[in-house]
Order: sequence, then C-alpha cells, then structure tokens
Amino acid sequence: MDKDHHPAPNPALSNGVVSTIAARIDFFIGCFESFVLATAVLLMAANTIANVIGRFVFHSSLFFSEEVNRILIVMITFAGIGYAARHGRHIRMSAIYDALGWRVRKVMMIFITLFSALIMLVLCYFSIQYISKVATSGRILPALQIPVYWIYLWVPVGFFITAVQYLLTALKNLTQKDIYLSVSVLEGYEDSETEV
Repeated sequence: MDKDHHPAPNPALSNGVVSTIAARIDFFIGCFESFVLATAVLLMAANTIANVIGRFVFHSSLFFSEEVNRILIVMITFAGIGYAARHGRHIRMSAIYDALGWRVRKVMMIFITLFSALIMLVLCYFSIQYISKVATSGRILPALQIPVYWIYLWVPVGFFITAVQYLLTALKNLTQKDIYLSVSVLEGYEDSETEV
C-alpha cells in the first residue's frame, strides 16, 4: 500500500454532531486563551513601564510590581501551553515519525495526542493537589496580601485546556482523512503549516 494513501473519513463522524460540538469547544477555548494571553501581556507591559517610570521619575517603585508580574508570568505560561497545542507549535522530535508511512503516522498521531492529553490530565491532578497544600498553609503575598495559592490557580486550568486541545486533535484525526497536528493545523513542514 502506498505510504501516502488517504482512506475516506468515516461519514458518520466527520461532519456530524461530534465535529460541531468539538468545533464550538475549540472556538470558545481559543477566544478564552487569546483574551487571557493578550490581557496578561498588556498588563505585564503596563505594570513594568509604570514601575520603571515610578523608579526613575518619582524615585519610588510600585510596591506590588514584582508580585503582579509573577502572577502574570504564571498566567501567560499556563495559558500559553494550551495556545501552543491549539496551533500545533509544541516542539516535536519527528525524524522517525517522518520516515513512516501515512497510516502508521496517522495511528501514531492519534496515540501521541491521546497520551499527551493523559499526561496533561495527570499534571492537572497533581497541580490541584499542590494548590490544596499551599492553600492550607495559609501563606499570603506580602505586598498584595492575597493568598499565595491564587498565583497557581492557572496551572491546572492550563493543563486542563491543553488536555482538551489534545483530545480534540485526537478526535479530529479519528474523524478526518488528513493528519492534524492540532484541530486547525495539518501536518507538514512548509514555512508555516496549513491552517484550516
């Protein structure tokens, strides 16, 4: 069998209710991620600029600036992992994968996305356990006077959203004839992967 043979998708799954629901979930998660990332980056820039102006013009820094940026870095990092999964931009080692035939690559992509989703869910579980321990410690941030565990609330959210992205990608690969790196990105090595 030719390694580039593409079997027809299962018509019961490819354009049905499952695909519509998956597309809506993907759309809403995408809007949420974009909003969180854009807002956090803008707030971090504004906070840093205000702190620099305060330090050099008024000779007084914002007392909460470092803590706010710490919160925003965690937010950007863990919202960003879902965003990268959505756009198929996570680092991948694909020398062996690329040498395989189409059917094996398709099966591997489904396995990889399902396994990645499982790992993200396990990390989500452990991050919730960690946050519970930090919450019971009663520690608060010195400048903002908010509980330390609030900083880490984005960690399980990011892991969960990333798991959902990988599950949606596995579903897309199960129901479509092409191989997808994410719900909207076809496999390929051109300057930019094909967005659908």
